[in-house]
Amino acid sequence: MSETLSSPLSPAAGGDGPAAPAPLTLSMQGALNRALGEVLEDNPKALIFGEDVGRLGGVFRITDGLQARFGAERVFDTPLAESGILGMSVGLAMAGFHPIPEVQFDGFAYPAVNQIVSQVGRMNYRSRGALPMPITLRVPSFGGIRAPELHGESLESLFVHVPGLKVVSPADPHQAYHLLRLAGSMPDPVIFMEPKARYWQKGIVDPADAGALEGARIARPGRHLTLIAWGAMVARCLQVAELAAEDGIEVEVLDLRWLSPIDADGLAESVSRTRRAVVVHEAPRSSGLGAEIAALVTERCFNTLKAPVERVTGFDVPYPSGDLEDEYIPNIDRILFGIQRVLEHRRG
Repeated sequence: MSETLSSPLSPAAGGDGPAAPAPLTLSMQGALNRALGEVLEDNPKALIFGEDVGRLGGVFRITDGLQARFGAERVFDTPLAESGILGMSVGLAMAGFHPIPEVQFDGFAYPAVNQIVSQVGRMNYRSRGALPMPITLRVPSFGGIRAPELHGESLESLFVHVPGLKVVSPADPHQAYHLLRLAGSMPDPVIFMEPKARYWQKGIVDPADAGALEGARIARPGRHLTLIAWGAMVARCLQVAELAAEDGIEVEVLDLRWLSPIDADGLAESVSRTRRAVVVHEAPRSSGLGAEIAALVTERCFNTLKAPVERVTGFDVPYPSGDLEDEYIPNIDRILFGIQRVLEHRRG
């Protein structure tokens, strides 16, 4: 990544200081809730707002209890108008606040595209730095919960194509906690894509050990092939890697995390070692983020690749609702077949 993303939680050098908090077992929902509470504590200019995020605590209870702790002036409900939510975010950012709006479901972001593209993404550029946009837009994202239409989408390609936006998607509770803490401290607009299907996944969260938060991370090391994913698909790729290991195939799982800017160096480092790559995402195949990743990998690793970069993705249809999700979202078998195609590829 060209930017340096440092953690706001790094311990100060020297001095005794207070004891570091002990690791916790939290769901992703609990980790996000804790992170938001700490962002509000650290920054009196931080505000949380959106549909039902106040007294109710959000549809997924991510903001549960925050209005009671910080008051209705800092955590509050808005009308059902996403364009208004993002428009208000722009005005608050111009006035020196750090808005943390929520659009409740990913498909609800469509009415706010004008504000996101025309204002949030370019106001800093347009004003030559006089009007930064420290907005952290929380977007419950992707499918897997059998929701109605427009309640499960995969919008990363839309967001990453907008200059001026940073886009990040955590894969587990520890990553969710630390990445949201970081996003909530950044001076730039961040689209924070939360994999709603993983909200209730539990894991160890160590508040005192953020680790490296910039770029991609190796979720599982391997040597025969790199599986590249983000958000909910990371857990599925880890399952695939376990199954492949039973046949002696050591799959490396690369959690991309930052979708914009993409960690091209991290991609190249992993694929240069394994010499094969498969990208997995829920969005439709055509012009999906997997195509950009495949191009980056080919540019950086052409001389070492043993096979073309494979994509295992959603289909070129509207994201389906309910039971049809199982047919649409990349499953274990489809990913394994993608791995097989790459491993069996022969030149000439």
